[in-house]
Amino acid sequence: MAPPPPSATTTVTTMVADPPASSTSSSRTLNAHNVIRLVPEVDTRPTSTTTDQQTTTQEDDAAAQDALAGYDAEQIRLMEEVCIVTDEEDRPIGSASKKVCMWLHATDLIYRSGAASGHVDEPRAILKTTPLTIVMRNAGHLNSNIEKGLLHRAFSVFLFDPQNRLLVQQRASEKITFPDMWTNTCCSHPLSVPTETGNNLPTSTAGAIRAAQRKLNHELGIPISQIPADKFEFLTRIHYKAASCETWGEHEIDYILLLRPGREVTLDLNENEVRDARFVSMDGLREMFRQGELDRNGEVKVDGAAANGEGLQKSEPLKFTPWFRLICEGMLFQWWERLDDPEAMAKLKGETGIRRMC
Repeated sequence: MAPPPPSATTTVTTMVADPPASSTSSSRTLNAHNVIRLVPEVDTRPTSTTTDQQTTTQEDDAAAQDALAGYDAEQIRLMEEVCIVTDEEDRPIGSASKKVCMWLHATDLIYRSGAASGHVDEPRAILKTTPLTIVMRNAGHLNSNIEKGLLHRAFSVFLFDPQNRLLVQQRASEKITFPDMWTNTCCSHPLSVPTETGNNLPTSTAGAIRAAQRKLNHELGIPISQIPADKFEFLTRIHYKAASCETWGEHEIDYILLLRPGREVTLDLNENEVRDARFVSMDGLREMFRQGELDRNGEVKVDGAAANGEGLQKSEPLKFTPWFRLICEGMLFQWWERLDDPEAMAKLKGETGIRRMC
């Protein structure tokens, strides 16, 4: 069965806040008219005509600078890369550094999974809930850029080898957001430069593909010659929101890109970005998710290598990025089953709507 058509009412996961007394909604909609007033760090000037990245950080984001203290120097530098700020319809309305776009700074997090709820002693414990539902209390968090509605463009690549195995990666421990978590082949952000910014779906998709080629090379060492643009296929966009910890999070319009190079690719992992990478079968990925559930519940795991030869070890605690779980649970396995059916895949590609997951 094909996945459901995109709908403005589709909700897979939520991230909500207790509204202040003067408001009936915890989230705001940023647009070209109010973005400067709500988030002064956003630059609304036309996209730079060079590839030089200029930070949009101003003095009033000193708190975000302080929050980066102690992190890896290269990862701090990458937080100055400039993202494409969009409205909820994915129309570019400005640009801002990753640091500005990912600033969450929630001071009191509560998680709920089913009927359970309670304060989170370790902020990253919120990522152990399935489905992920985060309730954020304390009005102070409303000063965060994410909760002001700041939204930026992203992409997620799913690379399949000739045996239809998916390349997945474990994010490096040095990563500021979602460290050590397993995720899809590559996920990052188009930059606010002419070659990666677009103003409509075709040009924005082309920009996301160029960004994907750049990051696949940067993170995984895959030569760009092995992943030409015509081997990428655009499937859909998702709008989601997720917290990594009490300080940082994501709020993105994410372009989902399928990549089938038709050949084996060369991997040369950048250890500052990627801790591990492996090709997994469909059953192998399901086994990884199953072990992740056992980790969360404190149960004894079985060795994944026994079932699928994927090389999983009993000692590995498996955690996954929230967007990866969303895409897998809602879409990926349905696409995966149809990879070799051109007629079925043709019906699944090129969705013009945005799937709302927050």
